Amino acid sequence: MAAHTLHTLPSTNPSFSFPQHAPSGAPTQHSFYPYTDNGGSTLGISGASFTVIAGDTRLTSGYNILTRYAPKLFKIGGSGPDHKGAKIVLSVVGFAADGRALQERLDTLVKLYRYQHGKDITVHACAQRLSHILYNKRFFPYYVQAILGGVDEVDGSGALYSYDPVGSYEREYCRAAGAAASLIMPFLDNQVNLKNQYEPGSVQGLEKKQLEAKPLDRETVEGLVRDAFTSAVERHIEVGDGLQMMVITNEGIEEVVLPLKRD
Repeated sequence: MAAHTLHTLPSTNPSFSFPQHAPSGAPTQHSFYPYTDNGGSTLGISGASFTVIAGDTRLTSGYNILTRYAPKLFKIGGSGPDHKGAKIVLSVVGFAADGRALQERLDTLVKLYRYQHGKDITVHACAQRLSHILYNKRFFPYYVQAILGGVDEVDGSGALYSYDPVGSYEREYCRAAGAAASLIMPFLDNQVNLKNQYEPGSVQGLEKKQLEAKPLDRETVEGLVRDAFTSAVERHIEVGDGLQMMVITNEGIEEVVLPLKRD
């Protein structure tokens, strides 16, 4: 009898069993949340005549690794399913399904532009088109952070554009996105944007002369990318397994995949 009474006592601990029933007389509430965060990180750095975009290949859900090779970088435009001749790269991180949907939509519109106009779309026009796609979905947005890279059609310099989920964008020298963005972006601010760095020997106080950020050479940029992800995987469980890196130049896109920590 005592055991039966103890078993039927109501628990004061929160319960996560389903379905959850509302107290008698209380309104029943239903919720719908279609998004999830699949982890991973991406970054982009623009140079004098190239742009480098990189991302890890780990796909997670909470503490579970769903796959160790899920690319977050995609070629946009070109011809055929292998995007031959493409010179624009889109990186997406956040909800993987929304990222693929966004990539497919942008790729279709870019290829349609080539069919209608007989020429490839410029990276600036593609950046604006991506902004329109994201803004048109602002009431049910793609749950992603996007970075678009290419080569400027006017002066041949690297062009890098970063976005928020509803289409606001800006052109930058560098940008990190995703789970480890808070770890990578300070490193890029120091090494690429030269934030809070001053010319040696300059006077103290308000007259100190800030160093000006300038485009870096390709070897330096590729080294910074490797260092950024090598550091991030040591400190974030949602980043790792492989490093996918694409270098965009006037000649096309070069892709390389390097190993990262798998634990």
